[in-house]
Amino acid sequence: MLDDAKKYQREIEQAAASIRARLGPRPAPRLGLVLGSGLGGFARALEGALRLPYDGIPHFPVSTVAGHAGELALGALNGVPVAAMLGRVHHYEGYALERVVFPARVLARLGIHTLLLTNAAGGLHPEWGRGQLVLVRDHINLIGNPLAGPNLEGWGERFPDMTQAYDPELRRRARQVGERLAIALEEGVYIAVSGPSYETPAEIRAFRQLGADLVGMSTAPEVVAARHLGVRVLAISVVTNLAAGVSAAPVDHAEVLETGRRVEAQLARLLTALAPELAAAAPRVNRG
Repeated sequence: MLDDAKKYQREIEQAAASIRARLGPRPAPRLGLVLGSGLGGFARALEGALRLPYDGIPHFPVSTVAGHAGELALGALNGVPVAAMLGRVHHYEGYALERVVFPARVLARLGIHTLLLTNAAGGLHPEWGRGQLVLVRDHINLIGNPLAGPNLEGWGERFPDMTQAYDPELRRRARQVGERLAIALEEGVYIAVSGPSYETPAEIRAFRQLGADLVGMSTAPEVVAARHLGVRVLAISVVTNLAAGVSAAPVDHAEVLETGRRVEAQLARLLTALAPELAAAAPRVNRG
């Protein structure tokens, strides 16, 4: 198993080296972005973007879900060098968790100090309409932990603390930017489930009892991997639908994608104004 872990580590290094070679004289990214379902059009806000298909990066997992373009865009956002993932991979696609978090680990090796994740989520509160933006305060991870297995030297602690997995200082800055732009931001707890079927009304009632405000099929494993490496994390959920039982309407993926596209412009405004704020936040030590 240790040999497999060392092979995995070599693959991360090879993927990062390939991206660096294609970056050429461009500055290394300081901020990583992960764009969820239907949100990939945000890449148009990047200045001078170089777009690399995932299947052209060694060992990089390839998205198979509609609404995930499967490209890494390297450019500048409001003057900040960024690496933006246009779509992600999920455990439900058949990828092991180590592959789900592979891109986040590669971004850390490229030098990012902050990872900003977005996702499409079901809302557990009827007062949160479609398109509501929610800062993730914490998560409940029912997908699984990507840190299971050998902990190689230099990756991070064997038992990393997750008390403040979602950085309070970054959330504070995001709220300030939201107020300045008159963009309403809620806060909530995200529960991560494996999918791909949507949840039953009974499951949603149980999740509300557990303290969840949002439900989705991603994000938590990436956050765990990023924090293990010392990368700061901010996550924003887009409420693309009301969860099963909260609304009588059935849930479908087309609704998720349509809502994502509808809020793209608003999200782009928020992230563009937020990028310098995140860049100015004191970085923590990167590991890996």
